[in-house]
Amino acid sequence: MAENEWLNKDFYKVLGVSKDASAEEITKAYRKLARKYHPDLNKTKEAEEKFKDISEAYDVLNDKSQRQKYDAIRTFGAGGARFAGGSGAGGAGFDANSFSDMFGSMFGGAGGAGGNGNVHFSTSGGAGGPDLSDLFGGAFGGMGSGMGGGRSRFGGGGQQYAYEEAATPTKGEDRNSAVTLTFRQSVKGATVSLKLGSERFKAHIPAGVSDGQKIRLAGKGKPGRNGGAAGDLYLKVSVKPDERFSLRGIDLVGTLPVTVSEAGLGATVETTDFDGKTLRVKVPAGTSSGTKLRVRGEGVHTRREVGDLLLDVEIRLPKKLDAAAKKALKAFAAQTEDFEAEVKNGREGF
Repeated sequence: MAENEWLNKDFYKVLGVSKDASAEEITKAYRKLARKYHPDLNKTKEAEEKFKDISEAYDVLNDKSQRQKYDAIRTFGAGGARFAGGSGAGGAGFDANSFSDMFGSMFGGAGGAGGNGNVHFSTSGGAGGPDLSDLFGGAFGGMGSGMGGGRSRFGGGGQQYAYEEAATPTKGEDRNSAVTLTFRQSVKGATVSLKLGSERFKAHIPAGVSDGQKIRLAGKGKPGRNGGAAGDLYLKVSVKPDERFSLRGIDLVGTLPVTVSEAGLGATVETTDFDGKTLRVKVPAGTSSGTKLRVRGEGVHTRREVGDLLLDVEIRLPKKLDAAAKKALKAFAAQTEDFEAEVKNGREGF
């Protein structure tokens, strides 16, 4: 098993022993678990995976040298730190040669000073030793911090050590822009060309967007820093009005003009939908102005649902009536006196 995977594995927990367990305790724990999960005795898939984990843990903890490396790496953790030793001013209490000797004994000579007083460790996975992090914080209680800007110095014996934190990935800033659509584009969806600074790109506007709505375009903001993701672009939509239709959610709303006789007697009338296709709409007898008639499936079509067409009934009369038409209306009023009284009473609250 690669050493750079040790940070993600708690072998002590796998075997169910403490971190200061003796070699005998580790062997005893392993044998007990092996009998329980050995593939010859336990045929389940879970047991097979568990046995692999147990074996990995035992292989490392049962080997004194491997266990020493594992404990050191788990103690220092992964934080993207780099330690460098070189000549320079520093306080007493730390010696580069003893530092090198310590890691030479731990890791078989990896990171040795080579007699020149310079020691380098990195968590970047480069050659020369295992990944380490926050070495002095874990091993020496955070001694010597205080340079500021993510750096700390450690001195002693004419040596100087610098700790540098890896740059943290930061998401880029979000940007804001605006786009104007025709009413048809808002209903049907559209692909629009946008320009932000020197950058040009195309963006898809989904069907059913309304005036004033904001759309998030992921990753179209400012670039991230230190490998961070780009920010987002928030696009405010303006929609030009249509002479005949409006939007209410994913429903289209329009007006259906009818005559007095069509409204009174009932009729099936013809009109056109948003695309100009002929629709036949049934107007029930006794329909009043303001009644809403619903035509299913004639609204906005999105990926998830389909809206309807809502038609507001509007009863229309000619501006000029001849004598015969007036006589007919007076006769109609005489035949519907109770209804006229009901309407008049309803107006009293206005």
